[in-house]
Amino acid sequence: SSCINAEYGEPCFSKARFTVRSIGIRRIEKISCWCTVRGAKAEELLERGLKVMEYELWRGCFSDEGNYGFGIDEHIDLGIMYDPAIGIYGMDFYVVLRRPG
Repeated sequence: SSCINAEYGEPCFSKARFTVRSIGIRRIEKISCWCTVRGAKAEELLERGLKVMEYELWRGCFSDEGNYGFGIDEHIDLGIMYDPAIGIYGMDFYVVLRRPG
């Protein structure tokens, strides 16, 4: 989360709804973080994400409304600095295309 905080703003955290012993997740434990990015920063981040995907997305990535989403396996492919305390994590992109107003 410190990588996201430094580059794109304040992250929000999601918590587990129930315990899953087989993978070591406890109820109410923080298991993910996310943030909404708009404007020039969003365009820059999306461009870097699409570059990692070599500008090709599967047909299943697109919804009927024209929104789309894709994921990458390693955040360091975006050029975000590696922090040994955090490790390497995947990242999902969801793009919602909506007219202003």
